[in-house]
Amino acid sequence: MSDKNNFIDYIRIFARSGHGGAGAKHFMRNKLTAKGGPDGGDGGRGGHIILKGNAQLWTLLHLRYFKNVLAENGENGSKNNCTGRDGKDIIIEVPLGTVARNEETNEIEAEILEDGQEIIWMKGGRGGLGNSNFATPTNQAPDHAQPGEPGVEGWKNLELKVLADVGLVGFPNAGKSTLLSVITAAKPKIANYAFTTLIPQLGMVEYRDSKSFCVADLPGIIEGAAEGKGLGHRFLRHIERNSILLFLIPADSADHRKEFNILRNELEEYNPDMLQKDFVIAVSKSDMLDDELKDAIKKELPAGIPSLFISSVTNTGLNELKDLLWETLNKPAA
Repeated sequence: MSDKNNFIDYIRIFARSGHGGAGAKHFMRNKLTAKGGPDGGDGGRGGHIILKGNAQLWTLLHLRYFKNVLAENGENGSKNNCTGRDGKDIIIEVPLGTVARNEETNEIEAEILEDGQEIIWMKGGRGGLGNSNFATPTNQAPDHAQPGEPGVEGWKNLELKVLADVGLVGFPNAGKSTLLSVITAAKPKIANYAFTTLIPQLGMVEYRDSKSFCVADLPGIIEGAAEGKGLGHRFLRHIERNSILLFLIPADSADHRKEFNILRNELEEYNPDMLQKDFVIAVSKSDMLDDELKDAIKKELPAGIPSLFISSVTNTGLNELKDLLWETLNKPAA
């Protein structure tokens, strides 16, 4: 299977929680008792479908063949006030950052953010009460028991938003994959054409004193991505959770300021909250610049946003970049 398929960030499944078992309608009968009171037991609860966070998982790949998720029904109640067995719950393990939606309404039903966190996503139906529950002084032989409640079912979507500290934003060929492969252990496939990276690549940056932070190379945004053109929405959502956006603008860009503005507008159109994040600008491929050109580019860049010149080929400015990202990530919240 190619690497491209290993980053599954969206899965569609049909899920149904278990139906509750019916309560029993039964009267005690034995050698000594010809007409005993009601002794019908309750039905068991239907199985829940539970989502559980697992920090060891990075993708939804393991769910790819898990298309129908059907929890077990509860058992019916029986005589002697015996309660039916509950249906077995199904636990679906998912990576942190997984969002569960109802396909029909698109409403978010659950969100998993912590390792070990469990959320009952689809509740099993309650078991029905047996007829022994309905006996009263005036009606000592109730002739009815409750049916179990049905489970719930429907088409569901699970989507994964990458949890990374730094999101790399830039046009195709801005040098994002190369930067990622140099500052982290990630080995993205690199080729010289638009949309080299079709799936978000995650890499851990080893920082001083064994500290580290996570960088995600987000697939090239092109103008119009916010309207769903190109690879649009599917990837823009990976940026929603990054706390810093690192704009990578190549030194050989025709207009650095314009390129930054286009990228910024894409993000704003997609989700205005994006503009609340910390921005950092890195001018890549700057081994081709002399000091005079650097000064000229500096004047083009927006004021008030920290910027630096880097080269992944000659390793120039990479330590300064790590320092800047680390400081920005760890600055006290305003």
